[in-house]
Amino acid sequence: MATPVDATRIPQLQQVVSDALAQARALGASQADADASVQQGLSVTVRMGNVDTIEYHRDRGMAVTVYFGQRKGTASTADLGQAAVATTVAKACAIARHTASDEFAGLADAQAMAREIPDLDLDHPWEITPEQAVEVARSCEAAGLALDTRLTNSEGAALSTHQGVRVYGNSHGFLAGFPSTSHSLSCALIAQVGQDMQREQWYSVVRDATRLESGTAIGRRAATRALARLGARRIATRRAPVLFAPDMARGLLAHFVGAIRGASQYRRASFLLDSAGEQLFPSFFHLQERPHLPQALASSPFDAEGVATRDRELVHGGVLGGYVLGSYSARKLGLQTTGNAGGIHNLIASSSEASVDFEGLLARMGTGLYVTELMGQGVNGVTGDYSRGASGFWVENGALAYPVHEITIAGNLREMYRGIAALGTDVDIQGAIRCGSLLIADMTIAGE
Repeated sequence: MATPVDATRIPQLQQVVSDALAQARALGASQADADASVQQGLSVTVRMGNVDTIEYHRDRGMAVTVYFGQRKGTASTADLGQAAVATTVAKACAIARHTASDEFAGLADAQAMAREIPDLDLDHPWEITPEQAVEVARSCEAAGLALDTRLTNSEGAALSTHQGVRVYGNSHGFLAGFPSTSHSLSCALIAQVGQDMQREQWYSVVRDATRLESGTAIGRRAATRALARLGARRIATRRAPVLFAPDMARGLLAHFVGAIRGASQYRRASFLLDSAGEQLFPSFFHLQERPHLPQALASSPFDAEGVATRDRELVHGGVLGGYVLGSYSARKLGLQTTGNAGGIHNLIASSSEASVDFEGLLARMGTGLYVTELMGQGVNGVTGDYSRGASGFWVENGALAYPVHEITIAGNLREMYRGIAALGTDVDIQGAIRCGSLLIADMTIAGE
């Protein structure tokens, strides 16, 4: 029987990391860090009631980075045995001896290391067999297909469950790790009338499988969304308000995060260069980072460098409070790390104005475009120019009028952020950015 992937593996991984750090020190490294992990998972896909794939994966690995002064070397291995670890460290040291010196290279400062490791309730293993997983996925798809005879085909329903344990340590004496899980269920269906075919999907992803949206609900939601797209038409080119669905709004804010990352700033490759302290959003708009939310998908007690994660007001009253930094980019900019090596941790969009539900947003928009899907990669991170293929629904008199497709929405991200008119209460929590529907007052819509 395979060794479980749970908290009981932490001592073993701590020993692997400790051995790697000791070997690096013995070989003359002035600083070093190492990250060891084990993970396993099960994924199944069912299409039209038939099993498409069943995949079981089990992985392990260790990566080590060493510094000889400001010269850096990195190596990794999938073998956690002592001999393999020693060889990997030796390779990293050999690499470091041949790299150029970088004055900004090195570990994060010792005083920034996490001192306490709170339990964020991230570990909820799901003891589900492949047969049970197939049945859950099959029932999910069947519930959607049964909703209407116009649902003629499917891209399948998929269930995935993952467990992992990670330990990070460095030569400052930091050594800590924690287990985590994630589970998801999704369904994508195709509705058809004549030559008109429309695809839509729905999903749920959680840390604790008991909190998954039911398969029946997911299948029916995917079905309802696909049916609503039938009869989609193009619209004439114009300027109008645009309402982004929560999952689309999340992507819009991801472009903002990318522009304020340290690497984008020090490379001078951002449309928000040197923008800390600037009014970038309306005064009612706020972005808070909350890394310690129990069971949240982006929660973590420390970042990829062992730096303690903390609550932060990234944007308050529309004003940018600072950048998203790891230690390297912070040094390049003459600043301090913000504990974001490896990414952001639960960025939450909120409004200081009265809450507005989805119907309220439609009423406020009056006439405009509700976007439920975006296509293409037309975003320039240097200029902020934004142009994406889109589909969704045309809104008239504050209500959904008819589905639309084969259109393009365009603008500039700086202007779009300043043009946010309202934020909805329909918050999507299934990602690192939590955001409701986002109404932008005016954009170009290119159609016929």
